[in-house]
Amino acid sequence: MTANNLPGAYSRLAVKYPELARAVEALGSTAKELGPLDEKTAQLIQLAAAASIRSEGAVHSHARRALAVGASAAEVHHALLLLVSTIGFPSVMAAISWVDDIVDPV
Repeated sequence: MTANNLPGAYSRLAVKYPELARAVEALGSTAKELGPLDEKTAQLIQLAAAASIRSEGAVHSHARRALAVGASAAEVHHALLLLVSTIGFPSVMAAISWVDDIVDPV
């Protein structure tokens, strides 16, 4: 992680393609501003989506962000456990292992 708490790959992309990085950030911000969901709920939804596509980096990112806006480790784990009948046990276990890189294991 870099000093600004972003993964190195994203930070390098943002330096090389700043317009793209700004556009991606603006897209995410705009989507969040369109609805009534609070930031914690939004991060837990994005965490679940990241787990669903088996993106380790995005799971790390959204777990950190969810915790930063007040989600407990139990809430983060529960958001993933809810996916077991949708994405399957192995995918959920992979996502939990990635979250456990960030939080203490349950």
